[in-house]
Amino acid sequence: MIFPKWIKKGDIIGVTAGSGGKTSEVDRKRLDNAAAQFRCRGYHVTETADVRTEEKGRSAPARVRAEELHDLVKNPDVSWVIQACGGDYLAEMLSYVDFEEIKANPKWYQGYSDPTGLLFAITTNCDMATVYAGNYGDFGMKNWHKCLEENVAILEGNEIVQKSFPLYKNGFAERITGEEDYQEDTPVRWECTADKAELSGRLLGGCLDVLLDLVGTRFDKTSEWCERYKEDGILWYLESFALSSERLTCGLWHLKEAGWFRHAKGFVFGRPTFFSSDYEISYKEAVEASLGELGLPIVYEADVGHKAPRMTMINGAKATIVVENGKGAMTMIK
Repeated sequence: MIFPKWIKKGDIIGVTAGSGGKTSEVDRKRLDNAAAQFRCRGYHVTETADVRTEEKGRSAPARVRAEELHDLVKNPDVSWVIQACGGDYLAEMLSYVDFEEIKANPKWYQGYSDPTGLLFAITTNCDMATVYAGNYGDFGMKNWHKCLEENVAILEGNEIVQKSFPLYKNGFAERITGEEDYQEDTPVRWECTADKAELSGRLLGGCLDVLLDLVGTRFDKTSEWCERYKEDGILWYLESFALSSERLTCGLWHLKEAGWFRHAKGFVFGRPTFFSSDYEISYKEAVEASLGELGLPIVYEADVGHKAPRMTMINGAKATIVVENGKGAMTMIK
């Protein structure tokens, strides 16, 4: 398992837009704010050419997006590559990504939502750790949330026990200045299939909406990767953006039948962003319809994914997650 070198002051953070770009005045201010925040902490920032452009949901054509990523891959001074934002079309770019070049130049790759496609493919194709955490825009808030401070501290090599947060943001709020925080408004309460649960294994996961597009493609090396680490077992963390109960049930069945969960040790589900059902089926019922027969611990409503704040999840790291009395704590090691 390849773990890139920890980041350090003076390094360059590379920002790219493998999916959508940022074009509004407020979003661009947020990008500027993020760069200023990182400079105050001793880092330099470089943006690829199309971070601030977008046409029909794409920052640039797929081949161009891949070329811009490769520019950061080949830059020895860039230690951390962060996706500008999510979107819908990152999968197109994978056709042009040079995974051998990525493997030959280890560095940290981070994002969430649509960037799942790149992160998951790098971990399972290159056997390299990647980071499922905030996109670059998250770092544009005036006063960084604790989860952002911990994100940077973890990639600087500090051992941190991440704990569930008191509140989360349950919805969307319009940005006016570009400096807004998460505006948390709902109590956090992790749920699990027992009063107390302890799960351990190598972390792997991301946004289910995106993972379902990868299964069965030439980039799907998931079963082979899980087989390589079967002695540790795989601790799956998953979250959905807009899957209905029907799509969630069938999607998890699809991944199970594709062999992805053969060496699973447990599952951690983040808070769904949009969820609906034609049959009055709850999120938990949908999950357990596909995964319940595995007899593994399942955690729900965790601080993972779209509804911030979010924990920093390192794909490929060994992790232990403890859930008790509605709270969660996670430790990660190489």
